[in-house]
Amino acid sequence: MTCVINTQGNQNKDIGKEVKDMSKRYFACVYGGANERIASQHKEKIEELGKLIATNGFSLVYGAGATGCMGAVARGVKENGGFVMGISPDFISEFEDIFDCDNKVMVDTMAERKTLMEKHADVFFIAPGGIGTMDEFFQVLTLKYLKRINVPIVVLNLDGFYNSLICLIEDLVKQGAVIEDVHKLYDVITDISEESIVPILKMVAENESGD
Repeated sequence: MTCVINTQGNQNKDIGKEVKDMSKRYFACVYGGANERIASQHKEKIEELGKLIATNGFSLVYGAGATGCMGAVARGVKENGGFVMGISPDFISEFEDIFDCDNKVMVDTMAERKTLMEKHADVFFIAPGGIGTMDEFFQVLTLKYLKRINVPIVVLNLDGFYNSLICLIEDLVKQGAVIEDVHKLYDVITDISEESIVPILKMVAENESGD
């Protein structure tokens, strides 16, 4: 199967009682893998994403991991003066190290983790990752289709990492299993730079301040 990868962009929250009051912050939610086997060039670019999040006045909400792309984005934020909120189930430390977050929220289940991240997110970035990241991506994609959320979802297709996933979605459209305009629910970018990330963050901040 062949498909064309479209890299052109398409384009309120209740705070859980477990979490400190963050109502005046803008949060970028980053989903990504914690596996250290993820290519080093991907981790370097995701750390740059963290830097851009922090230097443009956003805070990070994510799954609290200290390794892989999760650790990279947290380091990028924290080393540039940003705020890191990590949300994680208690048992996750059996599988991955936990980052030294500014605000660490421990929950009971993966479902609770996702719900809290969704409640805080003003924008979602989908970094390279595995089945957990796929689960998170498809959940927010479904929620956006169902009009339960209305924030940008940005797939970071670094070095073609998500080409196969994008092709799968296009094939599902062709087979009638997914709505034809599903691509309008998310954006795809292929690099992380001020030119690609800052306009997204500015748009989010402007939209939020106008609410």
